[in-house]
Amino acid sequence: MEYRNLGNTNEKLSAIGLGCMGMSFAYGPIDNEESIATLNLALDLGINFWDTADIYGYGKNEELISKVLKQNRDKIFIATKFGFRVHDENVPYGGSGTSNIYFDASPAHIKNAVEASLKRLGIDTIDLYYAHRIDPNVPVEEMVGAMAELVKEGKVRYLGLSEASAASIRKAHAVHPIAALQSEYSLLTRDVENEILPVLRELNISLVPYSPLARGLVTNTVSKDDLAADDFRRILPRFSDENWDNNQKLAHAFADIAQQKNASPAQLALAWVLTQGDDIIPIPGTKKRKYLQENAGAVDVKLSVADLQEIGTLLLKYPDTGGRYNEASLKMTNL
Repeated sequence: MEYRNLGNTNEKLSAIGLGCMGMSFAYGPIDNEESIATLNLALDLGINFWDTADIYGYGKNEELISKVLKQNRDKIFIATKFGFRVHDENVPYGGSGTSNIYFDASPAHIKNAVEASLKRLGIDTIDLYYAHRIDPNVPVEEMVGAMAELVKEGKVRYLGLSEASAASIRKAHAVHPIAALQSEYSLLTRDVENEILPVLRELNISLVPYSPLARGLVTNTVSKDDLAADDFRRILPRFSDENWDNNQKLAHAFADIAQQKNASPAQLALAWVLTQGDDIIPIPGTKKRKYLQENAGAVDVKLSVADLQEIGTLLLKYPDTGGRYNEASLKMTNL
């Protein structure tokens, strides 16, 4: 495994991290035994950067991770997030734009949220604590001020934001150093390249891409018919009938390029993300060992300028991929 610096710190994080959401949330059936085996394999592979959030499984994902985290604390850099809350935990997850879910970044909630996450994780300090979104009802400076108090108290080591605008990043960083911004970034989602990535680089903040495999679309392994009834992807525009044909043609053609590189499509897609800069640390999500092993191999796939040009040409050929979120969920990004 290769390692990259987190922002303006001396922390060495695996160039391929592990997104743990799908182990407990939003992506179909749960298999805790396989998930635990996957977490243990991550340790063997040198993947030390693990990502969760208190909303994933309504706390169950943090509890699952704790089963491996507690006895291997010195080997794992753990990130979790706060902010999303639900009115009724019995209502199935349907995305951040549903009426059951709301966002709360009030200082009072932050105090409660961090204590609950620490308890579920079974640790004394969270390595990287993200605000899962920007709360339009709470000034950024007030939110980050409350987060900074957690650093002073020793409950959190570094602060992060997720899906924040360039303006919010600047406001936050002026209150307390921000180590990372987590946002969706992949071959199919490149919004951050326009305004946000330049600001991150100016301020020496790492970009942590989630869904770097476009929620599995670019792996050429996803069949819409095989998605579980409660799979989150069923409500996403890229999995709609309108965009499905375009995206399948793109996935097939991308797989042909990967084969020429003796790589899987997932490895090629992750290699593309890694090639965009040493300050980028993707966290592909998986709950299965075979995919974790495959993702880890992406660090060995090296792309030339010609390779990048070929991929760029392919993306231009199939532009109608659809939006990454539905309209309601998009309203909670770039604030």
